[in-house]
Amino acid sequence: MRIENPVGGYAFLKGISPYSAGVVALPGFEIEHVRLPAAHPLKSGFDLIDRHLSLRSRPRQALCAIELRSPRPFTFRGFQTFNETYVALLRNWDILLDDINPVARTNVAPELDPPGEPMLYGFSMTLRTGNAAPSFVVAGAGELPEGSLDPHQVIRRGETSTNALREKIRFVMDLMTSRLAALGVNWAQATTTQIYTVHDIHPFLRVKILGGMREAGRAGIHWYFARPPIESIEYEMDVRGSRRETILGDAAVTV
Repeated sequence: MRIENPVGGYAFLKGISPYSAGVVALPGFEIEHVRLPAAHPLKSGFDLIDRHLSLRSRPRQALCAIELRSPRPFTFRGFQTFNETYVALLRNWDILLDDINPVARTNVAPELDPPGEPMLYGFSMTLRTGNAAPSFVVAGAGELPEGSLDPHQVIRRGETSTNALREKIRFVMDLMTSRLAALGVNWAQATTTQIYTVHDIHPFLRVKILGGMREAGRAGIHWYFARPPIESIEYEMDVRGSRRETILGDAAVTV
């Protein structure tokens, strides 16, 4: 279900309590993706976002997507506990709409040099603009049915064979495609596609991944050697379409 968030300048796909399934800028707005030069602990990271929004004369509600890095994959119960703290931050910012979370999210665990605590890696926000091309962020998703946090519903749970990975990749690709359609956009409008897994994706790259991305395959992928945020999930993707990409300088992240 696509819901408009006029104060934030975007519409979103209703997801579950921790995050929406994706966001798209409303007419008169566009989405800017912002990456930090180094990840920040969650609380100081939100202070940084607050400062950046203020500098751009945007309300807190303009925050539309979050990228996190975690020390290791959570258990399903641990994921729920973390999400309660995270959603409390958004609620304190008055971002929830009728207790529905509009903010998309990707949260993964780097396999190498992991952080010691959950960290903010990047975020997306809306800006007022003229006639901009549609901009959007599709939230990260692994091989778990839409709206589910049931470990028993993980596709080919506990399996990492070639056939199992192929099925997981196909499932996630279909999920990304359906979310794009629900946002009213398509693969041809995507500018960045990101994959998070520690498994070898080369056997699936030509047909299942780049082929599944259609026109977006010309731009390639960003592959992060990282695990999805929950134990037993092996493969995750997210997608965005944004012509505003910013990497903050060191001075800008001093909070």
